[in-house]
Amino acid sequence: MNKPALFTVRKNELCPKCGAEIVIRSGKHGPFLGCTHYPQCDYSRPLKSQSDGHVVKILEGQSCPVCSNDLVLRQGRYGMFISCCHYPECPHTEVIDRPDETAIACPQCETGHLVQRRSRFGKTFHSCNRYPSCQFAINAQPIEGECAFCHFPLLIEKKTAQGMKQFCASKICGKPVASGTESD
Repeated sequence: MNKPALFTVRKNELCPKCGAEIVIRSGKHGPFLGCTHYPQCDYSRPLKSQSDGHVVKILEGQSCPVCSNDLVLRQGRYGMFISCCHYPECPHTEVIDRPDETAIACPQCETGHLVQRRSRFGKTFHSCNRYPSCQFAINAQPIEGECAFCHFPLLIEKKTAQGMKQFCASKICGKPVASGTESD
C-alpha cells in the first residue's frame, strides 16, 4: 500500500538510507516524515521532536543542583515542570503541582491519608498517599464521617438535582447519608 504524501518538506531534506526526498505522510497515529521511495525504502521518523517539554521561561538566578546550569520552566505532556536547561542529558527535574494533602485518613489501609491528584485526562480524584502499597481512590470530594448503614469510615459529597448530598464512600454500600445540617 502506497501512502500519499501530504506535502513535501520545505528544507528539501534527503533520506539518510537511499538519498530520496523526505515528505510528510499521514498514518494511523498522525503525520510523520517518510521517504518518497516507500515501500522500497522504509525510512520514517516522527514529525515532532521526542523531547519531553519545550522551554517556556528561563528562571534567572536559579541554578541546577546537579550541574550548576540555569533552571528553566517547561511545558510537558503532563503539565508544567522545572528542569535543568540541559534536560534530558541532565536528569534534574522538579514538580510544580504537588498533590493537595488532606487530614482525612485512608479508610482502606488506615495508616495513610488522602491526597488530591489529577489524572492524565485532567480529572481530579483523591487517593491514598501510600500508593502503590494502598490503591484506594475515589472520584468525589471526601468528607470525614461514618456511614450509618455499613459503618464505613468515609463519606463523599456529590452534586445532585436536589443540591449537594453526602453518600457512603464504600462501593458496596453507596447509600445517601443525612448530613448534620438537614432536618428530618
